[in-house]
Amino acid sequence: MNPEKLESLVTLAMPFGKYKGRAIADLPGHYLNWFAREGFPKGELGGLLALMQEIDHNGLSDLLDPLRVKHGKPRIADGR
Repeated sequence: MNPEKLESLVTLAMPFGKYKGRAIADLPGHYLNWFAREGFPKGELGGLLALMQEIDHNGLSDLLDPLRVKHGKPRIADGR
């Protein structure tokens, strides 16, 4: 696993849609699962969304907490 990809989950914002501007790590599971069913976008964004969906689906989101602290990106108020 490329550590830079994990950091990107915390630092990069969703560029479009209902959750535009929200860090990829903070996207709700139902939104990530929708992409998993309908198809992820092409390119780097799609790869990051797929990675976050896998992390979320397996209950591993807490593994990103040290990166959140490092980058000053606490979880958003809705618990994600």
